[in-house]
Amino acid sequence: MTTETAPPAAKRVPSERTHHGDTVVDEYAWLAAKDDPETIAYLTAENAYTDTRTAHLAELRTTLFEETRQRTRETDLSVPTRKGGHWYYTRTVEGQQYGVHCRRAVRDGEVEPPVSADGAPLDGEEVLLDGNLLAEGHDFFSLGAFDVSPDGRWLAYSTDFSGDERFTLRVKDLTTGELLPDEVPDTFYGTAWSTDASVLFYVTVDDAWRPNRVWRHTVGSAAADDVVVHQEDDERFWVGVELTRSEKFILIDIHSKVTSEVLVIPAGNPTGAPAVIAPRRQGVEYAVEHHGHRFLILHNDGAEDFALAFTSADAPGDWVPVIEHTPGTRLEAVDAFANHLVVSLRTDGLTGLRVLPVGSDDSYDIDFPEPLYSVGLDANPEYRTGQVRLRYSSLVTPDSVYDYDLVTRQMVLRKQKPVLPGPDGRPYDPAEYEQHRDWALADDGTRVPISLVCRVGTPRDGSAPCELYGYGSYEASMDPWFSVARLSLLDRGVVFAVAHTRGGGELGRRWYDQGKMLAKKNTFTDFVACARHLVKAGWTASDRLVARGASAGGLLMGAVANLAPDAFTGIVAQVPFVDALTSILDPSLPLTVTEWEEWGNPLEDPEVYAYMKSYTPYENVTAVDYPAILAVTSLNDTRVLYSEPAKWIARLRAVAPGGDYLLKTEMGAGHGGPSGRYDAWREEAFINAWILDRIGRA
Repeated sequence: MTTETAPPAAKRVPSERTHHGDTVVDEYAWLAAKDDPETIAYLTAENAYTDTRTAHLAELRTTLFEETRQRTRETDLSVPTRKGGHWYYTRTVEGQQYGVHCRRAVRDGEVEPPVSADGAPLDGEEVLLDGNLLAEGHDFFSLGAFDVSPDGRWLAYSTDFSGDERFTLRVKDLTTGELLPDEVPDTFYGTAWSTDASVLFYVTVDDAWRPNRVWRHTVGSAAADDVVVHQEDDERFWVGVELTRSEKFILIDIHSKVTSEVLVIPAGNPTGAPAVIAPRRQGVEYAVEHHGHRFLILHNDGAEDFALAFTSADAPGDWVPVIEHTPGTRLEAVDAFANHLVVSLRTDGLTGLRVLPVGSDDSYDIDFPEPLYSVGLDANPEYRTGQVRLRYSSLVTPDSVYDYDLVTRQMVLRKQKPVLPGPDGRPYDPAEYEQHRDWALADDGTRVPISLVCRVGTPRDGSAPCELYGYGSYEASMDPWFSVARLSLLDRGVVFAVAHTRGGGELGRRWYDQGKMLAKKNTFTDFVACARHLVKAGWTASDRLVARGASAGGLLMGAVANLAPDAFTGIVAQVPFVDALTSILDPSLPLTVTEWEEWGNPLEDPEVYAYMKSYTPYENVTAVDYPAILAVTSLNDTRVLYSEPAKWIARLRAVAPGGDYLLKTEMGAGHGGPSGRYDAWREEAFINAWILDRIGRA
């Protein structure tokens, strides 16, 4: 890398805070002032410095972007999904950033979803919403709600043009194509229609960005006339709203990290008062699905990995078991159809689907051929159906859409995401790649799974470079997924690996519990154990190993940089939660109070304070030889504030000045980064070029 340009100097303005007798000095707290011109000037200077430091990679970035583009069918059409009298689908068009949302009427005798040649519009299609037209004149565009009313007449949709996840909600008349005067600003995700489509429910957030209110809006009326249906005053909880697949009930979901409660309103009586399915009890989580005369209850009451029960839909009360708790088999969701239930689950680190025919004890699990894969239900809006749509992929199998017959057990591939020939002109062949499941041994003797993919013939003598990805929080599982952009790394001899650390959900609820609160450090030591194992097993060497993670996975990146800087040659931290203690101490910040049941409450508990202070990356920067670090963030991120990585990089430069640290800030995006697909490809090309440079494959 070139080194002619010095990084921008971050001024030091000491700020002190004292908790539990401990005084902490924060020299870079001023960077949290988003509206201060000095902050913007500093971030802009950091971007300029990063541009200069990576200028030699410009040609490689262009090459990687073009490889992704070349392998992608840019004009394409999703498999249409039937709902009522229409097929719904999304099209993409070459050269356009966003999808075009469409529908087409079902024709007489039409059972199979219609197809088109090379992603062309279907004959007779109706364009419901064109994201490219909506995004005109904006650097960022995101669609929040996209909800067609049960009668197919209205479309409720919401838009965000800054990345802060506050949406403006509108209603479109699909008969005339006209927008109604209804317009509701500052809404959140989640909408639900009444049966007759006269009423629309939606969600708003409080000043801390916590979804706390469910509203009722009468179509055709002013937003000022809307009524609050439920307001959640306990700051640990957030709310959501949805219409059941049966279209019989509006569900208001109320959750904290460890407790939940569900309220129900008959969709045919939208002005009725919400009724409680089961009052909240601390530590008991449950979710509700309507099925005929009953509500299905997926819960953890005396069932660590969850069980399935039901209660009366007319008079909710006792829970009658349907699937008893089985330790090691984590039940994650239940989807109800008229004659079948489909349970999403995971066991032995893999996802799965179990079918329960109504009125029969002949339940069965659907089989899949690969040793590593991800499977789950796709959009299935029809309640009365004998087949379900599912989505399948693996590290070598592109995203695949299947229709599965619940009676005959036949599975039909409707579409596999096309992977067009790469730079060598050869079509993609999964047989040229191999995937593996390996296991590392953590410090406490726990076996930690690792998923790997590489080209066939990749040497196992330590000479291959490797990217190791990790997350490990919120019970989120990093199940194997296919990536077109990743092929550019694999074809350059890179091994891609995922460390399934504790704190994730890969091995059930206990796996999650062993990586949160006062056991959080297991996430970090597990990741380091995986890195050491990859070297010991010959997959790579530490001077050819790059770690990568995002959001809470960015916290993981910062923690392992402090814990084992010698284990990596580079670290990529995207929207990283690296100033965790400062954020969790401030209940006025977005989402802080809701996070206390994930990390602990350092404001009230001295033990939690001391524990978090011992691992939070920003607090623990020391004068050691760090690997090269690339931090990527977004100015309008409301989940992890841009100031966290900005402060972290500034402190790294001050305390360990010999290192190579870069900060890249998207000045018009949110937590997910750039919104357009081409912009997202360019950002991925930027990161992959940096990785290839670090491992000597640029």
